[in-house]
Parts: sequence; C-alpha cells; structure tokens
Amino acid sequence: MGKRGRASERKGIKNITGTSGVLGAMSAKVHPGVLGGAAAVVVCGVGIAAYSLIGGGGSSGDGDSTVDEKPVASGPPTAAEVRATTQDFLAAWEKGDVPRAAAVTDDRAAAKTALTAYAKDSHLTKVKLTPGKRAGAKVPFSVTSTVSYEGKSKPFAYESELTVVRRKHDGKTLIGWQPSVVHPELKDGDRLVTGEAGDPPIKAVDRDGAELTAAKYPSLGTVLDSLREKYGEKAGGTAGVELRVVRKNAEKSAKSAENEKSASTKDDSKATPDKTLLTLSPGTPGTLKTTFDASLQATAEKETGKRKQAAVVLVKPSTGEILAAANSTPGGFNTAFQGSLAPGSTMKVITSSLLLEKKLAGVDKKHPCPKHVTYGGWKFQNDDKFQIKDGTFRASFARSCNTAFISQAKKLDNDSLTKEAQEVFGLGRDNWSIGVPSFDGAIPVQSDAQMAASLIGQGAVRMNPLNMASVSATVKSGTFKQPYLVSPDVDKRTLATASRKMPSGTAAALRDLMHYTAVAGTAVEPMSGLGSDMGAKTGSAEVDGQKKPNGWFTAYRGDLAAGAVVQAGGHGGDSAGPLVRAMFLAGQ
Repeated sequence: MGKRGRASERKGIKNITGTSGVLGAMSAKVHPGVLGGAAAVVVCGVGIAAYSLIGGGGSSGDGDSTVDEKPVASGPPTAAEVRATTQDFLAAWEKGDVPRAAAVTDDRAAAKTALTAYAKDSHLTKVKLTPGKRAGAKVPFSVTSTVSYEGKSKPFAYESELTVVRRKHDGKTLIGWQPSVVHPELKDGDRLVTGEAGDPPIKAVDRDGAELTAAKYPSLGTVLDSLREKYGEKAGGTAGVELRVVRKNAEKSAKSAENEKSASTKDDSKATPDKTLLTLSPGTPGTLKTTFDASLQATAEKETGKRKQAAVVLVKPSTGEILAAANSTPGGFNTAFQGSLAPGSTMKVITSSLLLEKKLAGVDKKHPCPKHVTYGGWKFQNDDKFQIKDGTFRASFARSCNTAFISQAKKLDNDSLTKEAQEVFGLGRDNWSIGVPSFDGAIPVQSDAQMAASLIGQGAVRMNPLNMASVSATVKSGTFKQPYLVSPDVDKRTLATASRKMPSGTAAALRDLMHYTAVAGTAVEPMSGLGSDMGAKTGSAEVDGQKKPNGWFTAYRGDLAAGAVVQAGGHGGDSAGPLVRAMFLAGQ
C-alpha cells in the first residue's frame, strides 16, 4: 500500500527540550565572573550539576551590581542527588512518616493519598525498603514485610522501582511520583487491601472438567481473575482472607443484574480485574465450567510462547464457544480479547461480503486490479505495485489486491462498511458479553480517503484475534454467533446477535473465495494439507514507526475458526499463519 494509505496508529512522541549550563573543570575556589555586565559568583566542582546563572538585581550608585537569586540546578540529577533523594524517600516511607515521604515527591497530594492507603489498608508491618543498583535516575528497590490480619500473618516481599527527577522552577530533586512506586501492579486509584476477599475464589474447569490454572496456562491469568470477579459468588464459593490489588474500576456497588448486563461495554477494552497477591487463609472455591479445551489451550500457550507479541483465539463456528486464547506476554494486556489493532487485509472478508451483496463483485466476474488507485486525495497501491490484467474478483481476493477494493469506494456510502460489519458480522456495537472483558471491534463511519482505507483494514478500523476468529466463524456457519467463554445459562445474560443473516449466496461465495486463497493464494503454505473444508485470508497492517507490519491470519477448518496476530511480524501468511496452522492440527 502507498505511504499515504498506511494505518494511522501513531505512537506518542514527547519532545523534551531544555537548556543546561555546561561548566568546564574548575577548582573549588570562589571566582568572581562577569556575565552581561553583572558580577556573579560561581562555586563549581567536578561532579556537581550544571547551573544556569540567573541575573537580577539593580545597580548601586557606585556602579556595583548584585545577583538577587540563587543559581538553579538544571540537567539530569547527579548520582549523589539520586542517592540522597532515594534514601530520604525510602527512609521516611519505611518509618511510616507519610508527610515527609510525600514531600520528597513531585506530587505530594497523590503520594500522600497512596502512602496513607498503603499504611491503612494493606496491613503490612515490619516494612523494610532496600535500594538496589541505580541505572541513571532509576533506582530499583526491594520491599520485605509481614502481612498481619486478625491473628494471621505471612511474609510478603516484592520488587519495585522509582525515578528521581529535577523540578524545573527550583532545581530540586524529587521522586517522580507514580502509583507503581508503591507496588508495580498499581495504577491510578488502585489500592493494596488485606481483608476478606471481595469475591470468593473459583475453580475454573474446561469443557471436560479439567482444572485451568494460571500456573499451567499462563495466558489465562487475567482471564481467571476476571472470571472470579464476575462469577465468584454464583459459583458458590466462600471468600478467604487475602492481600490483593483492588482496582479503581472495580470499586462498585453490589453486583446487580443490571450491572452484570452492562459488564461488556466499551470500557471492557481497558478493564483490569482485581489481583490477589497473597492468601492468608484460603476460601472455598466454587467450580465454574468454561468452554475452553485444555489441550487446545496448551497448544495456544506453546505457540504464542515461541513468538514475540503474538495472540491467537480459536472458536467453534457452530456454537460460538471459545476453545482457546493465548498471548505471548502472559499476565500482561490481553491482546487476544481486548486488543485494538488495524486488521489489514483480513478486513477484506467483510468488505467482500459487502461488495458481493451489492453486486459490485462476483467470484468469477472480471474485476479491476490496477497498480494504483487515487481516492479522496490519497494514492493507494498494491504490495510491490503488482497488477492483475483482465483478472477476476477471485484472483484479486486470493492475491490480496488492495486496488480491487479501493476502486469500489466511489460506489459505496460512507456508512456501508459499518453497517455490513454491524448488521451481518455482529461487530462494533459494544454489546458482546463473552464472560470476561472484551473489545468487540470498531468500524466507524468515515469519509473520503479514510473510508477507502477502511475497506482494506487500515484507517480507523480496529480488531483483535477474537473478532477475526468470529469473522471466519460467521463465514463458515453463515450466521453470526457471539463468541462466549461461559455459558449464558450461568448468569442468564443475553448474547449479542446480528440484525440480519448473511444471504446464503454471499456465504457460499465467501467460502469459495477463502478456500481458493488457502489452496492457490497467499494462504497456501499455512493451510497446506488441511483438507477441503477450509478457507483463509492473510493480512498485513502497516503501523507508523514499525519496520515491519503487523501480520494477521484468519481461517476456518471444519468446526474450528481462528484469528491470530503477530505484531511487527511481517506478512500474515509467514508470521500468524503458522500459529493458526498449529491450532488446526491440534484440533483435528
């Protein structure tokens, strides 16, 4: 695709500019200097931070001049300043002197609130803070303590980090305040709390009764936390006593049916569940059955673990059940369910459905695929500027011809793609309720060049592996079935539905196109030898600032459908394709 047709996923870049005086090696003696006609005295020695001389003061009648203000330190904190500031802060915190510790930070109010909550709510005693080896202005430190609550106690230790910064207006060095200084799991508004757990523990099991634990399946850590938060009480367990991270977004009222119905909203894409850090006395877990398949989950963990920034989801098209989901960074952000990334050419499955319905394309009808097309002031082109002369739509889909889709933009309304995605594929309505937080995709109404870019999965279109697995599942079954991880019978929630069914002729045509792509197009290698009942679509989404695009792959095989992404992985067939192939082989 042309440079102007790339995804607009710009990473925030902060330009920091400033001035700092640079003083050469000088003796520690006092020397008078003349600066701009004003006499100034500078005391300087090796290893001391540079200073900006601030002139001021008026002249006396005899012509003498004075400096009214003290020099203000500038530049990065020195090693001595980092050491001294760190010691002051940690010593005050260790002694429980919250006002003094907060005063050594650059956000006294926030630090005081967090440290007061730490002292009051965490029930940590015998706190000892030990600084480690600094790296510039960053200082790691270890925390050892004892959690004591109602006659029960256990040791608790963890590692954290602080950064020393220089305040601009007076040059003073302070701790750059972040909630993570207190504990690395904390974000704004979160607290460490020891007491009876708000949610009883659960014993999550797969579809056949095998227990699912974060120790055995690391990618399920946040998923299991979310399941406990939502289903702990319904599963019938009793709460124990724990030290846990209580999230700001989790401090809510009783779990009414209305609250649970709205649990899968737009905010789900960023929701993070409470996290247990230490158990003083275990509760009694209730058993919660999920749709996971332990064997397939093990494969997903293994395959994503081999790759950087990979995520995959496997669903069952006939029911919508989620069989496996994994990420390369277990315990981190759940890209598989909550990611929000441009899907690249995998979006052409939905666009093809739109064009087929509107009779703007036919599987074996002639269809343009020129080297480039200009729309809305942007010039779009194909990978390596290829073209297909006198080709069919089948050929364009299989080879992932961008211009074959962009060329139809002028015949579409600005909301055509949005409606197709919402009404047929059930995407972008923020109403999925899979059992844990998820992002349901975004296909906003756009115009001009951005609308055209959306047709090939760029622009403002955003998806994740769960969404793309659902797309292939919808093509395979012919009907959107909302993916889910916990049966709606457990909590009587209502699953999302599409407002209309995909026309049977469109579904058959899409299966034909995806199958051809798997046997003669860009998905041949990953899908080789997987039988006749299968189809796939590759994708590569360019991201500003990345050398390689994000690689995508979505496919179905029998009653399995998958979506996968490998960020910065390059072509989807080479990066995400093998991941999906491994899942299909494991599920045969």
